[in-house]
Amino acid sequence: MDLRLIEYFVAVVDHGGVTRAARELYVAQPSLSQAIRTLERQLGVTLFERTGRGLTLTRDGEAFTGPARRILAGVGHARDRVRTVRDLGGGRLEIAALAALAVEPLPALAAALRRRHPALLVGVLDCASAAEVAGKVRTGEAEAGLVELPGGDDALRCVELCTQEYAVVLPPALAAGLPDPVPEAALAELPFVVEPGGAAAGPVVVECAHRQAIWDLVRHGAGAALLPRRFAEESLDGVVVRATEPPTRRRVGLLVRPGPLSPAAAAFLRAAGGQPADAASRTNARPAGESPASS
Repeated sequence: MDLRLIEYFVAVVDHGGVTRAARELYVAQPSLSQAIRTLERQLGVTLFERTGRGLTLTRDGEAFTGPARRILAGVGHARDRVRTVRDLGGGRLEIAALAALAVEPLPALAAALRRRHPALLVGVLDCASAAEVAGKVRTGEAEAGLVELPGGDDALRCVELCTQEYAVVLPPALAAGLPDPVPEAALAELPFVVEPGGAAAGPVVVECAHRQAIWDLVRHGAGAALLPRRFAEESLDGVVVRATEPPTRRRVGLLVRPGPLSPAAAAFLRAAGGQPADAASRTNARPAGESPASS
């Protein structure tokens, strides 16, 4: 049923007749009368008694008035909700992210988005692999996914966001005597604490699935870890943060489905900046977690 017909019906009821309703709606009176007859045919009832004094609601017309008003109110509410999401005065954005990227850079990116759109709710889905991130974006469980590059998906669009610098984070005793930056040869001799299956620049002495526990293990002297430099410098106490030589960097990308972005996903991309990685850094820097033997 054409929603416009219901709007016309309610207007005729509210304005007491076709003539005044047509004037308020800026519609020709014959067109409005025809619309009411079309609605009656679609409903299979007579809504108005037509007399010399105008139109009078029939019992069927009176019964239809309440539902018609509720339909219009519901549609108006739905339009308001859509407009609110479109204008980012509300709504929700689900982001799938690799566990490491949920630590850095996602918090800063989400904070930038929230500063611009404080009514937008951000949900984060923690994923163990790039394939899991891509799967959640493909199925619509998430609108966007943070992954390391290269690591895209042929069915998805990938936008490069930034290049992260990694640093070696050490307990003070282990850092003693090490130069800054730490060269590959020295990294290869350091004991490392990593997540299960994670790569390291030196021998792995502890595997731990909990990121907070990895930081505590480093702090208590169990070994070193390769972590985002900004995160380590801003968030970890009681450790020494050293650059690596050559620099250890990771390119970060955003996976989205093909086609136009939702308003929330587009706002997230704007907040993230969509910065292309420096071409020289891609050539000269070692990816995070890659061992010296493989570089």
